[in-house]
Amino acid sequence: MFHVLILKDKIREKEEVIFEGEASSVLLPGTDGEFEVLDFHKPIMSRLKKGSIIVDNKKELRIKSGIVKMDHQNLVAVVEK
Repeated sequence: MFHVLILKDKIREKEEVIFEGEASSVLLPGTDGEFEVLDFHKPIMSRLKKGSIIVDNKKELRIKSGIVKMDHQNLVAVVEK
């Protein structure tokens, strides 16, 4: 399991937490295609396009765009909804 933090980007305001918790799988809509992050994934940073972030095949979050970083068992995404 790894820590997941998904924030909604707000211009001139503090980011809003959309999701925070532990997960074993996160499916992301990358600009070069969908990809999945699993436990102990190598460090990665990617842009995200319009689509859905799916956490553990249970929670679906629709987004317009964003960025994601996975490093040291922590996944952080800043998205526009």
